[in-house]
Amino acid sequence: MSKYPEKSCEIDRLVTHEKLVAAALAGRKCQQRRAGVYGYPGEQFVLEGTAFVITDLRLEILSNMTEADAKAEGYPNLEFYKNLIIKMHPGMEWDESQEVWVHEFEKVEGV
Repeated sequence: MSKYPEKSCEIDRLVTHEKLVAAALAGRKCQQRRAGVYGYPGEQFVLEGTAFVITDLRLEILSNMTEADAKAEGYPNLEFYKNLIIKMHPGMEWDESQEVWVHEFEKVEGV
């Protein structure tokens, strides 16, 4: 994993909110942005008995996030995502230049 930094948190903390777990299980969520690395490509995690695998990990700045990315995060649009993130982190402002790690994942079929 030399091209990635060390994990800042364990992979089982990647997707934790009940609504986002449901969105991932329903196939409406396939990305998770975090300030640090929670898992590496090829690594698996389990949500309610369903296995997922990280397919991509990349560093991105928030200003590059698109409407399609917000939907891949499990939200209806980018504005909703921004407002929710700010609400979840009191005192935080949306910083377009902030770097985040984008974890892309998919269900593991046949498990």
